Amino acid sequence: MPKFTKRHQSNLDLLPDGPVTVDEAVKVLKSFKAPKFDQAVNAVANLGIDPKQADQALRGSISMPKGIGRSSRVIAFCNPDLAAKATEAGALEAGGEELVNKIAGGWTDFDVAIASPDMMRFVGRLGKVLGPKGLMPSPKAGTVTPDVVTAVKEFAAGKQEYRNDDGGNIHIVVGRMSFAEGDLVENLQFFIDTVERIRPAATKGLYVKKIVISGTMTPGVQIAL
Repeated sequence: MPKFTKRHQSNLDLLPDGPVTVDEAVKVLKSFKAPKFDQAVNAVANLGIDPKQADQALRGSISMPKGIGRSSRVIAFCNPDLAAKATEAGALEAGGEELVNKIAGGWTDFDVAIASPDMMRFVGRLGKVLGPKGLMPSPKAGTVTPDVVTAVKEFAAGKQEYRNDDGGNIHIVVGRMSFAEGDLVENLQFFIDTVERIRPAATKGLYVKKIVISGTMTPGVQIAL
């Protein structure tokens, strides 16, 4: 039997016997004994998709209605005439070939890369650098767009990219433990509604198998579907 800390064991004792409503799941989560730092609240949806089939793969971006309590480090690949505006919008760095060369040299100290469509002929050279880190701009994720400035603002403010993993799961941050219960409920319900909305037409049978929320250092609470 694994040995748990006293805090973790006391949190396990607070878990309900089965899945609960969104409101109740958030109440349980907020009742857990927490460490001193403000934990992220994560949601995971286990889906009945076949990740090996391209027409069932899920990838996109999502902005929580109540935010997620943190910002992202964003860069923008764009023409010089847009670089200053992208920087004003929150981009850590913005530029064209010179930024491509900097990243080709090994710099990847950022969370999101935005690119205008005309820059992709240069950015494509970074596939081996950005691809394995999940940082390659993509139209499906909303990170390749003609409206670079708006995309920078949204992602810098906490807009998140999501994509299913090999197990058919989607992971997302829905807030911080310090958020009011109502704000966490609204964000979590928005995530659940989004998961339902993006259901691939090719998916057969049970689509949403399980949704669980947890803090960075808490047990997971399963939500009734």
